[in-house]
Amino acid sequence: GVLLFLLSFLSMEDVVAKYVSQKVSKTRWRPVPATALQPPEVFATGSWDNEENNISIWSVGDFESLSLSGEYHGEPHLLCDIQHSGDVMDLQFLDQERIVAGSSTGSVTIFKHHQNNETLSVSRKWERAHHYNPSYSSASCTGIICNSPEIFTVGEDGKINLFTAERIDAVRTIDKADSSTLHAVTCLRTTEILTVNSIGQLKIWDFRQQGNEPSQIFSLAGERVPLHCVDRHPNQQHIVATGGQDGVLSIWDVRQGTMPTSLLKGHEAELWEVHFHPSSPDHLFTCSEDGSLWHWDASIDMSGKKSLLHTGGRSSTFLSHSAVNQSIITPWLSNDPAKDRIETTNLISSPTLSVNSLDVLGSCLVYGTDAESIYVKKNLFA
Repeated sequence: GVLLFLLSFLSMEDVVAKYVSQKVSKTRWRPVPATALQPPEVFATGSWDNEENNISIWSVGDFESLSLSGEYHGEPHLLCDIQHSGDVMDLQFLDQERIVAGSSTGSVTIFKHHQNNETLSVSRKWERAHHYNPSYSSASCTGIICNSPEIFTVGEDGKINLFTAERIDAVRTIDKADSSTLHAVTCLRTTEILTVNSIGQLKIWDFRQQGNEPSQIFSLAGERVPLHCVDRHPNQQHIVATGGQDGVLSIWDVRQGTMPTSLLKGHEAELWEVHFHPSSPDHLFTCSEDGSLWHWDASIDMSGKKSLLHTGGRSSTFLSHSAVNQSIITPWLSNDPAKDRIETTNLISSPTLSVNSLDVLGSCLVYGTDAESIYVKKNLFA
């Protein structure tokens, strides 16, 4: 009876699970053209802490598995995979067919997905993108952000690289950008990136400047908790979210002050990834070592009205206030965000091992765990 209950519960919850016999370190949806109506179908995963690690491409778009009622019950199926040397520390799509991976060995590799015959190949590899001087021993590449054609990487060695797929050498390297470990990076504005490090600092770097110094430094007060992840609000580029080793979600306004505007306690252990929903940024998602994945819903605004919701065809397009009207104040920067403003829901019903990675696109969520499983949840806002 228990199994039946579990199965019905899973389908009821609209979650499909796939056991992949490898610890999953990263999950990423392949970008969907802005004009696309159908939900995302293809995602990439990277593994870690296994004898052999892989980059894998999966599809959930098998329409033969639609039931009579039109519900989808198919599990992700493997399209192709390729071996990856070292743990996959970060994984980002450069475009529809190229994926960039950062390794614990310090290398950065561009893989090309050949959709005509479903294979993966290495199209460029920077073997020693990150390493310690002068010993040349390898340093982990901890974070990547792509803003095609540019690829920024950060590492344990405190170095920032700027690569492009076309060039063999780095376009630019800031060798001693940080004296501590850089954990993650995101793009801020066209020529600026933002890094977070292991001593609770957030730094802005402007690549128009020749110098090797950050243009701004922000910092957590008190105990300098390591920051593991960062994401920028898709419409309001001054708003940034970070996740810390203590499980705290911090919201920052880089236009003012040097400290976070709010600290939100969510997780009991390391917060590994944070993502604003790309088209509905009043919704934010975090995952953690504690085995939970939180949906933070700040779409209830001052007047109590929900975000505008437009449903079309087979997909739902979410328009947040900021997309409709940039002048409306974002809920993330309200003076007292914790007070009845943000609803939180743990999307994982039974605790699991560490949830290492998540990605959200349209109405679909994908996440991967140390329990060697990947999960896809559709109808996220249903």
